[in-house]
Amino acid sequence: METPKIFDSELRFCEILWSHEPIKSSELVRLCAEELGWKKSTTYTVIKKCIAKGAIERSEPNFMCHALIAKEVVQEAEAEELIGKLFDGSPDKLFAALLDNQKLSKEQIENLRRMVAELE
Repeated sequence: METPKIFDSELRFCEILWSHEPIKSSELVRLCAEELGWKKSTTYTVIKKCIAKGAIERSEPNFMCHALIAKEVVQEAEAEELIGKLFDGSPDKLFAALLDNQKLSKEQIENLRRMVAELE
């Protein structure tokens, strides 16, 4: 199954859902109002869009919402799209761009070395 495209507002909504699921849709309305400044109608519109995409499911009793796709799956799909769009499909160009613009701690550098070593 192809990962549905999650747009920015939907992603912010999903971040809240992933952190609290399973959760009543009414509670999502409250959290989206607090964290995103959304009106009730906006939250329900995003819920409907995400249901239509197959990203979330709302079930009885109590209109409980839960994600049908994991955060990690969305992160991987978004990373692939970013690499394809901005770095000619080359992960090493993305990596180089990140390293050129960041001051990394020794711990972060060691974590990156460990990740690269695990790939070899």
